[in-house]
Amino acid sequence: MTHQPDPPSDLPYDAVLFDCDGVLVDSEPITNEVLRLMLADLGWDMTPQECLRRFVGRAVADQADAIEERTGVRITQAWVEEFRRRRSAELAVRVQAVEGVADALAAVAAAYGGRVACASGADRAKVQMQLDVTGLAAPFGDRVFSGVELPRSKPAPDVYLQAASALGVDPRRCAVVEDSPAGVTAGAAAGAVVLGYCPGGPASSTPDALAAVGAATAFTSMDQLPALLGVSPRSVAPGA
Repeated sequence: MTHQPDPPSDLPYDAVLFDCDGVLVDSEPITNEVLRLMLADLGWDMTPQECLRRFVGRAVADQADAIEERTGVRITQAWVEEFRRRRSAELAVRVQAVEGVADALAAVAAAYGGRVACASGADRAKVQMQLDVTGLAAPFGDRVFSGVELPRSKPAPDVYLQAASALGVDPRRCAVVEDSPAGVTAGAAAGAVVLGYCPGGPASSTPDALAAVGAATAFTSMDQLPALLGVSPRSVAPGA
């Protein structure tokens, strides 16, 4: 990990740590539909809304107990790998960047001098593929972290603690951008200030739900994010 320069003193945080799914890329409905159909094959029928509520923001492998309780089937590593294969195949052709995030990310990354990271609860191959497909990879460079590679994924704080450590900053001086209760719980447990993204729609949490688990504030549009991080959105030209 390359050394990062000291952050500008006029910014409210030392670094900004972004979740991926639902914050950078609009992937949750796609992933959820693959998971819902595979769980239905095991005997657990759910509506799309129920599946989102139960699984968004959490690693599927970590939900093995809940799946076994409802289906009587213990998912294997092979089952998880098949889920990842089907999910990634769909995402590769369908995933899109969250509306407005490209310009917001460019402005934030420029202002923070590269002190930005992507810290996801998903597996690294999926995260990197989505960033590449949507054109969002460049601002993060090698600062992409996966909770799957750690002993505990979200809602545990491990991936955010790892990202802060790699950037050489105190996690209590970080802002975390999250959209799910599990992710907000993880960021708050790391000691960071969590900004909850609540755009509305079936995959979106409510501001109250995110506040209940530690979000300091909520916002509904990526156009609002730079100002919440002390950055002028005009500091980078749109599309840069």
